[in-house]
Amino acid sequence: MKKIPVIAVATVVMIFAASKSKLSPIYAAPVAAVAQPAQTAQAPGADPGAQIFKQNCAVCHGENRQGHPPTFPSLIGVGDRLTVPQEEAMVHQGKGVMPAFPQIKGEELASLLHFLNEGKMPEAKPAPASASSAATHPASGPIAAGGSLFQQNCAFCHGRDAAGGESGPDLTRSKLVAADKGGDKIRVVVLNGLTDGDKKMPAFKLSDTEITDLVAFIHDQTKKALVRPGGRRGVDVADLQTGNVAAGKAYFEGAGGCSSCHSPTGDLAKVASRYEGLQLEMRMLYPRNAKSTVVVTLPSGEKVDGTVAYQDEFTIGLVDKSGTYRSWPTATVKYVVDSPVDAHVAQFPKYTDADIHNLMAYMQTLR
Repeated sequence: MKKIPVIAVATVVMIFAASKSKLSPIYAAPVAAVAQPAQTAQAPGADPGAQIFKQNCAVCHGENRQGHPPTFPSLIGVGDRLTVPQEEAMVHQGKGVMPAFPQIKGEELASLLHFLNEGKMPEAKPAPASASSAATHPASGPIAAGGSLFQQNCAFCHGRDAAGGESGPDLTRSKLVAADKGGDKIRVVVLNGLTDGDKKMPAFKLSDTEITDLVAFIHDQTKKALVRPGGRRGVDVADLQTGNVAAGKAYFEGAGGCSSCHSPTGDLAKVASRYEGLQLEMRMLYPRNAKSTVVVTLPSGEKVDGTVAYQDEFTIGLVDKSGTYRSWPTATVKYVVDSPVDAHVAQFPKYTDADIHNLMAYMQTLR
């Protein structure tokens, strides 16, 4: 099996780590700032769509459309996930925590969509399936109805073809979907949502008929994916099992220095049962949810320790063992931060592809 270069993954994660090296306070935007009518006055030569986006959308989705996941998704590449009518409906009707903007219409709406789609307006309807695919899997009845529901409720995260999107996994390669019989697994997730660790999804209020149609569409997309070799977007677990377990264990205990902080029978016990594949590798390279701790020494000599809750050049804040938030000006105290992520970041320039493949092979034995 061909190995997937993973140094590229490490590079992306390292960039992400650098962007997270300092925390900044987050301020809630006033509702009035979000719901204000679009203004048409533009600077000479300015992109009118960019100006409309800045006035109405950037407060949540970021100046560069990068979003603030998981609450406010990225809009980069949104045209690959939604059709023009779906984008218009999202703007005019809103969705979830997103308010409606019915005042954006006509030329203003056209300019906004042109900006969101980077000047390349997608077709109003998805491209028709090939003759052979359509003959094998006709999109009619429940499948067609489920497809419409999927585009309205799921495509924003999972992609229009259920093969994965900006923030949602590929459902055509999902173990849960593969194990689903008549909607018994999918129904539970749709109605109840997910709040398990890194897996988060809102609950949807759909009728039994709607869920049946949605399930039919998802299973139909799964069948289509099986006859499209090379069309997958994700990484299979098997792609990350090509290393040497013995070499990975040796690296863990030796050159990698992993055992100085971690234990296969302690904090990493059964880690491969909780995470697998790319999710496990990403946590191994950069454990983004790892908590940093800090010890603050007050002018009186008293020491206060806890989990870092806020840090910049002016303020250090923590949550102590009682759950109380406390903060001090950095100029008035001494403090030492212990950030477990730093050791992982320091490894990025040292890893080779073989190191990561071998380490992944070993990590996946910890069940």
